[in-house]
Amino acid sequence: MPLRAVRWPERTRHGARVADLEDGGALQCVDARAWDRWVESQGLGRAPIVRLQQSWRWALASVAALAALLVALWLHGVPWAARVLVVAIPASVDRALGDSALESLDERLLRPTALAPQTRARIEQAFERAAGALPPKEVPAHRLLFRQSRLGPNAFALPGGAIVLTDELVTLVDADPQILTGVLAHELGHLRHRHGMRLLIQATAIGALSTLVLGDFSGLLATLPVLLGQASYSRDAEREADAESVRVLRASGVSPLAMVAFFDKIAAWRSEAPQQEQRTGGAGRVGIAIASHPADAERMRFFREAAAR
Repeated sequence: MPLRAVRWPERTRHGARVADLEDGGALQCVDARAWDRWVESQGLGRAPIVRLQQSWRWALASVAALAALLVALWLHGVPWAARVLVVAIPASVDRALGDSALESLDERLLRPTALAPQTRARIEQAFERAAGALPPKEVPAHRLLFRQSRLGPNAFALPGGAIVLTDELVTLVDADPQILTGVLAHELGHLRHRHGMRLLIQATAIGALSTLVLGDFSGLLATLPVLLGQASYSRDAEREADAESVRVLRASGVSPLAMVAFFDKIAAWRSEAPQQEQRTGGAGRVGIAIASHPADAERMRFFREAAAR
């Protein structure tokens, strides 16, 4: 029987050597060293991949390369895929998800607003007047909703157009219409770029990948509404929303310094948050969606520079 008709299974480091014959039979040799010497003499040495698999250095290098690939997918691949996929998703899907998320949040974390109708009307009129200064095609469909919240001072946008503003945030900024317009314009930016849907796509993709390793996918599905309410967007998404806030404020003749004042108030609230948690039993522990990234020098500098220009 010619050697080319014999199947040579991948060689292991230890154990008997085996060759599979064309007619279904097999040859076995318990003297591994003698077998290996004979195989080498016939020019049937180990394939390169076998040598690599049996090298601990290459094994460690492969693990490191796999880890680097996973990190790259996490940081860049999944966000890029979400940005591409969201274009193919119709707006009706956004609305359905947003309505479902709002219903769940109303049951679990939100309560009807206690703000006076005049206060709500003044805030909404100031915001709509500012948004109306932009070209209509550049303003996404939206509706402003007021709620009391167990999330504390908060503002967030849900897929489909709902922008939720909490009574606690209105109180924190003394119902200042310019500050609130800047905050709501930031959330309008999240709607315009569909950051909420992109976040869901990313979370679902990462959850699906995690399921391959860890199993249970139901936990992610159960927490999606809260995930939307506490959306922690990437720095790029926050920059896009901040740029939208500046654009709306400028169009309406309001200085972007209004957002600097907002971050100053947030910083003061944060400094008092530990004491508030002790008094409320931790009710204020959840962060502020718009400030899910710290109100660091970069963002405040962005608004100051925008005001200077």
